[in-house]
Amino acid sequence: MAFINPYIHFNGNAEEAFLFYKSVFGGEFEKMFRYKDLLGTEHPISENEANRIMHIALPIGTNNVLLGSDVLEIMGHVNERDNRNTISISAESREEADKLFSGLSKGGGVEMPMADGPWGSYFGMFTDKFGIQWMVDFSIKIKE
Repeated sequence: MAFINPYIHFNGNAEEAFLFYKSVFGGEFEKMFRYKDLLGTEHPISENEANRIMHIALPIGTNNVLLGSDVLEIMGHVNERDNRNTISISAESREEADKLFSGLSKGGGVEMPMADGPWGSYFGMFTDKFGIQWMVDFSIKIKE
């Protein structure tokens, strides 16, 4: 079975964002490379961008990885206002859903607080302090 792992781009604050995500999800970074570590003389990089994150990976649970990087100035900027991507988290309990929602939304903007939805799911939506949109969901699985 294939796995889908979200990949998020930042304007120079990927390390700050991923340290924040690590504080909420726990775990350790699987990989973290800076542009200065991987680019050679054939691909020079400015001093102020050398420490930006080229690639970072934070495993979450057993089969998921949150991935990210900083964009270089020559690549333009990520426009957070036009972000049409949302990361959806399926929690294993109401308590876990509340913990993740509370932790990740800190400093951001809550669009829909955690509540029982009419479709039978415990659900909430927010944008974190880095402009990333999230949905948190807990659905009781009925055994057949």
